[in-house]
Amino acid sequence: MEKAEVKILALDSSSATGSVALCHGETLVAESLLNVRSTHSEKLLAQVDLLLREAGWSLADLDLLAVVTGPGSFTGLRIGIATIKGLAQVLGKPVVPITSLQAVAMNLPLVSLPICAFLDARKSEVYSQLFEWNVDSGPVAIGEAMVLPPAQLLEKMPAKVAFVGDGVTLYGDLISEVLADRALLPVATSHQLRASLVAWLALQSLHQGITVAAGNVVPTYIRPSDAELNLK
Repeated sequence: MEKAEVKILALDSSSATGSVALCHGETLVAESLLNVRSTHSEKLLAQVDLLLREAGWSLADLDLLAVVTGPGSFTGLRIGIATIKGLAQVLGKPVVPITSLQAVAMNLPLVSLPICAFLDARKSEVYSQLFEWNVDSGPVAIGEAMVLPPAQLLEKMPAKVAFVGDGVTLYGDLISEVLADRALLPVATSHQLRASLVAWLALQSLHQGITVAAGNVVPTYIRPSDAELNLK
């Protein structure tokens, strides 16, 4: 199937803000992004249903499913992944898992500096990973994903870096204090992860032959859950 013909549903439930998108190839057809106080279990399927109706699509029209696998909210990730797995199993469609770190790095296209995805991990920590922009495939990882207190992560930064992610909103003053003019900080609206960009990444993976069966989609946690820590 040609890229332009692929109909994609992409979901993100990795943070308090949920996002759903429908794309026809690289064309965004519909997108919903809600930063409201309700659980993903209450709003995610409703958003999917709304966008499908507005686009005039049915679930059977979909060719590819994409989901953000984390790191992020453990509960949110489980809801999003379970939703996509259920749809994929019923529809018999392939899935592309995308990390939240790569997805948010998509918000800084064509940046020549290293891109630092900087996401709030709670517990006074951030999830982070360095990427470089590739004109064909988007953000390409140039370092390992990690979770650390923000001050420790900032000590590891190269000479000049562009930061993106909701952790920048929380720790912008610290970033500026530690790195000064070595840090590029975009406007606040640049830090929101968007499902439409997840769909674009999934489309590139599909045409490289990189998809997974529904049963093989697993969360990307990076650190153990509170339950696992308590068990230890």
